[in-house]
Amino acid sequence: MKARLKQSRISNLRFQILRLCLCVSVSLCLIPPRTGAQDSREALGPKDAPGAAAAWKKSPHPLTRLMAERNSALRAELRGKHPRVYVTEEEIDALRTRARTTHRDIWRRALENVRALKTEPAPAPAQERRAQNEVGIGIAEAALAYKIEGDKKYLDAARKYMDAAVSYDVWGYTYNKPNVDLAAGHLLYGLGWGYDLLYKDLTQAERTRYRDKLAKQARLLADYYKPKPGRTYSYSQNHVFIPIAGLGVAAYALYDEERDAPEWAELARAIYDRVLETYSADGYYYEGFEYWVFSTPWLVHYLDAHAHATGEDLYDRAGFREMHEYVAHSMLPSGQYVFDFGDIFEGPLTRAGKGEEYPRTHPGGHFHTNYNLLYRLASRFKSGEAQGVAQWLEGFGQVNAEDFWSLVWYDPKVVAVPIERQARWHHFEDHGVVYWRSGWGRDATAFAFKCGPPEGHATLARLKEFPDWHLSSGHAHPDANSFIIYAGGRYLTGDSGYAGVPLTAHHNSLLVDGRGQAKEGEGHDAFDGVPYEQLNRVRIVEAQLGERSAVIRGDAAAAYDPALGLTRFERRFEFDGRGFDVTDELESSVPRTFTALVHADDVLKREGAGRFSIDASGARLDILIEAPKDARAVVEENVLTAPGPPGSVDKGERQVRGRRLAVSTPTPQTRTRFRMRLSTGGN
Repeated sequence: MKARLKQSRISNLRFQILRLCLCVSVSLCLIPPRTGAQDSREALGPKDAPGAAAAWKKSPHPLTRLMAERNSALRAELRGKHPRVYVTEEEIDALRTRARTTHRDIWRRALENVRALKTEPAPAPAQERRAQNEVGIGIAEAALAYKIEGDKKYLDAARKYMDAAVSYDVWGYTYNKPNVDLAAGHLLYGLGWGYDLLYKDLTQAERTRYRDKLAKQARLLADYYKPKPGRTYSYSQNHVFIPIAGLGVAAYALYDEERDAPEWAELARAIYDRVLETYSADGYYYEGFEYWVFSTPWLVHYLDAHAHATGEDLYDRAGFREMHEYVAHSMLPSGQYVFDFGDIFEGPLTRAGKGEEYPRTHPGGHFHTNYNLLYRLASRFKSGEAQGVAQWLEGFGQVNAEDFWSLVWYDPKVVAVPIERQARWHHFEDHGVVYWRSGWGRDATAFAFKCGPPEGHATLARLKEFPDWHLSSGHAHPDANSFIIYAGGRYLTGDSGYAGVPLTAHHNSLLVDGRGQAKEGEGHDAFDGVPYEQLNRVRIVEAQLGERSAVIRGDAAAAYDPALGLTRFERRFEFDGRGFDVTDELESSVPRTFTALVHADDVLKREGAGRFSIDASGARLDILIEAPKDARAVVEENVLTAPGPPGSVDKGERQVRGRRLAVSTPTPQTRTRFRMRLSTGGN
């Protein structure tokens, strides 16, 4: 009997252990993949560095001064009133008229996709990927729909989503930056504006519950971001300006109801002072197009809330004036994908309509680009070019995360400049990126070439001016002197997509003894610890762009670790209307084996001695290796580390994304010349 009892207890213990292991296994499976991911070396937000010598540490923090000097006071005529953050009651009346006249089709499309009518909010604790983000946006969407339509179903839907937001004890991931990161920004924005819009439609108990939760979460975020001696911030990184945008909206929603709200507004305004000063000097977005789609709305949301609440317009900067150029030239002629420099989707997998990301990037087969942001810029700058780009993208059937904003942003009085009348090429001189296309039609040949420092040349001077700014450039890639080619309706050769550990080997660039640029391989941020003075020497030295041809020269030697002894890496990228000549002049202080790379999404095969071809569903790129004559050439899988979960982005799984041609010198050299002819063809 005792033996049987003992055996039973052992069996029960084994069962409990097995159940525990199963629960852990399931929990691990449920950990969401990247959304705001980082590795332990990244500092996405505030960073405190004890012991770092800096004279400014002994003085008040620069943000403290900005909080006192910059305007963040709610306009007197808005105090004690709701709504007020983005619109007043009178302005809502004007929007109702728009919704029934000039903007009828735009508004109808927005109403067809109100997420709170179609999808239940994620139940607490809502740890699934982006679940809380969707709730934040869903509140704003349903609340505005109710104020325009007056239909109670929208009010009920907004309440349901607002109640879900209140039910989340932690805003964000419990295991990575809880309450102070991206989801917190989304929910502060959504619940803040929802509270403001629906104030008169809520019961007193509802107002109290929503206000208390807003205040609690805003206080947590503000306390985390408060300045203190020696603290630095990654102002140019989306993990700062997204949550702070949410803080600003919540501050103006509660400005005269919560004692601390004016201080939250001061902090948001001070941080945005730096965000805007460190933003792109030429309109290019260094984190890549996926992050332009994800991040840029929050710049607009803060600037609009601040302008409406205080009367201060902060838009007038080159990076905003020229933003439409980045969007237009990033778009492939097909309108279904982009030139994907930086952390963008899953490269060959997404382009093939496969992989984890495709349903999100192309919901229902429509490319999600948030093109309606350009309506806001067109309205603000009276830019027919920006209006024309937005209409061009709408013509492809592209979609937006917040279609409801088009009711506010679109100004029909701005006459669009048709895309066919806009320039077909552009050189983003600060970031060192060139785009060229033969036309704006779907059958155009197009290419892009990149050779610049990760956050642009203007960053060097700004770093010296703003000692409270630290870089976190992990979404930029070590890809200097790389190129992407599109022809015959297909993406022929280019990048590998979002990587947990970005490597130069993922791009059409060059390896030195098998090693790539910066400090690749040590985490998600390949540029961490590399002096910006060194990176700033990476540049385009020539860009001659014409109707039927182009010549670009990039100097990328400084992109590599000085220990490699690389003294010259000049690439000449030439298009003559029929094909491309890629010529590399290479020199090093010690003998090295140099390897030039050309990538393919799928079929890459040898055609003969020194000849290879890429087949992209019938569109073809022929590759002829002209020099060196004795080069070794192999076709190999392009393997990378996919992004891991938040907090461990560099710990993802190994993944094959396409193939690559690796052309190497037969022996180590101190000087060599590569030359390849790439010719486009078709069926």
